[in-house]
Amino acid sequence: MFVITADQRRSTAHGDQVEALLGVLASWKERWADAVALGPERTVGDEIQVVVDSAEAAVDLALFLMRERQWSVGIGAGVVETPLRPTARESSGPAFVHARRAVERARGRGEPVPIVVAGEHDGAEEAATAVMQLLAGVVRRRSDAGWEVADLLEPGFTQREAAAVLGVSEQAVSQRVAAAQLEEERRVRPVIATLLGAAAVTPVAKDEPS
Repeated sequence: MFVITADQRRSTAHGDQVEALLGVLASWKERWADAVALGPERTVGDEIQVVVDSAEAAVDLALFLMRERQWSVGIGAGVVETPLRPTARESSGPAFVHARRAVERARGRGEPVPIVVAGEHDGAEEAATAVMQLLAGVVRRRSDAGWEVADLLEPGFTQREAAAVLGVSEQAVSQRVAAAQLEEERRVRPVIATLLGAAAVTPVAKDEPS
């Protein structure tokens, strides 16, 4: 399981954005309905939590939150106590502990991007964090023009169809795709998902030499 905890950054300056985020995430929850174990909810203060059973869903939500640029995000990878309680606030297990550890680290100034993975496997969690931060940095720097194309291509539009909607040439769309690094993101997402899966598994101890 994967527990995603997001804590709003600088909420005193920007006001509480949790309810607005929960409204936006309604469509995300619908899109990932098969993977969502416990849907987005406010847990405490200006913090939300989501529980999913798919690494791909965890990656997608994390990158969405990075796009918003207002959240510190921790992803906890591991087991949860089953059966799950009706809400994330009532639920427990190692994955929740890992998520708390991850979001607290993500809030610190020592991280280049405010997203951290924590799990059962130290090496895998650090690898997942490094690659996730790299891709999150790309997402956070993407221009409005890049997002305009990304949002059109996501439902399955071709670049030609996107060009027609935007009223620009196919070459212009291709240039936006390259500048936004959309193909690089598409290829890296499964890599991060694999690393998240590895972080959720306790490493097997090697036998001591006789």
